[in-house]
Order: sequence, then C-alpha cells, then structure tokens
Amino acid sequence: MPALKELHVNGTARPNAAEPSRTLLSVLRDDLGLTGAKYGCGEGRCGACTVLVDGRAIRSCSTPVASAAGKKIQTVEGLAAGEKLHAIQEAFLAEGSMQCGYCTPGMVMSAFALLSANPEPSREQIILGMNGNICRCGTYGRIIAAIERAARTMKGGGKGTC
Repeated sequence: MPALKELHVNGTARPNAAEPSRTLLSVLRDDLGLTGAKYGCGEGRCGACTVLVDGRAIRSCSTPVASAAGKKIQTVEGLAAGEKLHAIQEAFLAEGSMQCGYCTPGMVMSAFALLSANPEPSREQIILGMNGNICRCGTYGRIIAAIERAARTMKGGGKGTC
C-alpha cells in the first residue's frame, strides 16, 4: 500500500508519509507531534486515545491511519481558539476533574462528541455517553459535573460551542 500524502487535522492539511496500517494515534503523536491523545490500553477500551473523525469519537490506538484519510480529524489540541480554551476544557478545570490528567484529553473529546450530538444531556445520558472512558484516579463525579457545567455554559451562549 502506498503511504498517505496528507491528513486533515484540526482544520489544517498536514503532510504525512505514514504507512496506512499504522495507528492513527502513533501518527498523531510520533509524526505530527500532537501528544494530547494518550496511549492507554492499546485495544480501544480505555478512551485515553479518543479523537474525533468526522465529528465521531473514535479510539485512535486501534484505528488504522488509512481509515482517517480524507476525513476531518480533531484532537484536543484543536479545541481551543488560540489561547482561549473551549467551554468543555474550562469546565474540566473549574470542576477539578483531573488528578493525574492522563485520561483527560480523551474525556474532553468524548464529552465534546456527546455535547455535539446532545447539547442538553441528562446525568444518565452523560454517564452512558462517557461509558468506556476510564479514569484510574476515580474522578467520575467531577467529570460528570464538568460536562453538566459545559452544557449549561454552551447553552447560555457562553464560552465555546460544539
């Protein structure tokens, strides 16, 4: 298989010569220097590597980069507008939703996908929507509170939109 010529990441065409069978996570981290998505389990089960492809949350550790060719890829680095954090990022900070922070980028991207699809989720819908994102520190209560805060902020025309 020929190598990919470019990927569309965070609104920018990025040159890429990766072999199509490599994981999207390895290309993002090793080739493009976008280290927000983390390697956790390597099997797509923990959510630390979550990014969006065409607006859908996917596990980049188990996604061949070839499957993302020609699609819009968004990473946690692409949420902020310059120095201005997205409402979801601000809510995670305000609620103290992280301890070690390793899972946070994946949590933020999953929350972004959830709020894009459902701007006013119930607590139960948040729990269901975030199922599969593992926080080893156990800050789930604060993560849920952050997503609820972000939904309220974004509904009120506040900081950031999905």
